[in-house]
Amino acid sequence: QVQLVESGGGLVQPGGSLRLSCAASGFTSEYYAISWFRQAPGKEREGVSCISGSDGSTYYADSVKGRFTISRDNAKNTVYLQMNSLKPEDTAIYYCATTMIQATCLWSGMEYWGEGTLVTVSS
Repeated sequence: QVQLVESGGGLVQPGGSLRLSCAASGFTSEYYAISWFRQAPGKEREGVSCISGSDGSTYYADSVKGRFTISRDNAKNTVYLQMNSLKPEDTAIYYCATTMIQATCLWSGMEYWGEGTLVTVSS
C-alpha cells in the first residue's frame, strides 16, 4: 500500500517559516524521487521542489529558490520541505508526489499523491 501523507501546513505571517513533512509508507522513498507541488486558488498546479532518488540531487522552482529547502530523513521514510521567508504568493495547497517509473526528478507522470496540506501566508 503506497501512501504519502503531508503535514505541517497552517497559517503564517509573511516572512515566517513552516516545515512540511511528507511521510511515505508502503515503499522506501529513499530510492525514488519525491516532489512537492502546490496549487494556489485559481491557478494551475506547479512543481515546487524535488529530491532525486538516484543521486539525491535537488531542484527548485525559480519562485522558491533560496527560500525553500528539500531534504529527506531515510530512517523516518520522510521528505521535508523547509519554507522560509514566506510570501503571500506562497499560499497554496501543497502536495507531495512520486513515481515508481524512474528515480530522477521530473514534473509530470506522478503516480502517487498525498491529499495535500494547506499553507496560508497572510498578515
